[in-house]
Amino acid sequence: MILPYKLIFLPGLALLLTACGNAPDTSLPPGVETNPAFASLNDSIKRYPDDANLYLRRAKRLTLANAHEMAYPDFKKAWSLKPSGETALPYAANLQILGKNAERLNLLKAGSSKFPANPQLQRLLGDAYAGSGKLGLALKQYQDMLNRNPADFETWYEQAILQEQMKDTAAAILSLQKAYGLQGVATYGLELAHLYAEQKNAKALEICNQILKQDSASTLIDPLFIKGIYFSNLKQYQKAIVQFDSCIQRDWKTTDAYLEKGIAWYRLQNYKAAINTFNMATTVSNTDPDAYYWLGRCYEATRNKAEAISNYQKTLSLDKGFTDAKDAIERLQSGFGDASH
Repeated sequence: MILPYKLIFLPGLALLLTACGNAPDTSLPPGVETNPAFASLNDSIKRYPDDANLYLRRAKRLTLANAHEMAYPDFKKAWSLKPSGETALPYAANLQILGKNAERLNLLKAGSSKFPANPQLQRLLGDAYAGSGKLGLALKQYQDMLNRNPADFETWYEQAILQEQMKDTAAAILSLQKAYGLQGVATYGLELAHLYAEQKNAKALEICNQILKQDSASTLIDPLFIKGIYFSNLKQYQKAIVQFDSCIQRDWKTTDAYLEKGIAWYRLQNYKAAINTFNMATTVSNTDPDAYYWLGRCYEATRNKAEAISNYQKTLSLDKGFTDAKDAIERLQSGFGDASH
């Protein structure tokens, strides 16, 4: 199971907390020019139409109001008048929100070329390459950055995430080791522990236990979940269940913990316990197709054909592309049910 540890840092977004901003030419978004809140900025832009800072201020204000479409022409105007790192970062964030990925990539190429010493722009260019499917260029971008600054822990982390995407687990582990060694934050450690757990490497437990020791408030769930995955991968299902129960005790709405716990009970052939657990998963989240799929597996294993088909159908109603559920229905309807796989 892939854990959602990937964080995309957009340092320029902090700048959006500053005040003011709007635009008055032919690209002025409808309604802004008559809004009293923008009157001062609108007047300033009319008087100084070539002042990039005024357009940038208005774009940031519009962004704070979640008016991203309206902020877009102001960001574009500010960048055209005065390209700067201060403009490029929030402008890139705006383009990402609007799904203008090709334009974002071109902006970051230009920004990285103009400001080669800005690591945030350089890192975002790597992210843009990856988002555009240009994984080789993304990897080269990160490697060039690390050749210039081997102590750049954020780039080591970004490179690791990319290497995971490229299915190069060994390289991803090396990059995460560097990131975590340079900056011992939980995000890096948990990502590394997750990869270790998938490889059945006991170092996963060491990292998780270390992070748990620092959790004085006893609120973290991910280290416990990863420990559960580690034990499940070793087929030590009883130990895994203990960890998943610990997750649930800390947050009873942790759907993934119910799912993994239920799978562990299924592997132990305790189908009653598995059914109870998967039913809890559907209570917590009745839109998760995996819970209904595994209920189908349990009912199929106990020869309850009608309930098995019903739950597989619920799976497909939530995810029409769930081929395992579709295959299971066809198997059962043809009279050859077998959930032992």
